[in-house]
Amino acid sequence: MDTKPATAVDPKSFSTFEEFYPFYLSEHSNRACRLLHFIGSTLALGCLVLLLATGDGYWLLVGLLCGYGFAWVGHFAFEKNRPASFQRPLYSFRGDWVMYRDIWLGKVKI
Repeated sequence: MDTKPATAVDPKSFSTFEEFYPFYLSEHSNRACRLLHFIGSTLALGCLVLLLATGDGYWLLVGLLCGYGFAWVGHFAFEKNRPASFQRPLYSFRGDWVMYRDIWLGKVKI
């Protein structure tokens, strides 16, 4: 079984997002995990558009399921780690969108 050792870094130890983001990227070293994050974030944005267009709260639920569902599958199935969102939800949420932007800009590869 291919497992990754648990990180010795406590995500709660970071006092700024700028300190946290390199750790966040290190927790996304697997290409499939990053791809699943990208897909989930793209679907979540689509759901946000549908929410705004229709006013139907159903799309908020679907967007959250897409965003977190794809990401968590990436972590548990490919990255073999626990998502940082369990301990640092706001920094992790921001990290998702910064990584998403960085993928579009070519700074992070998928």
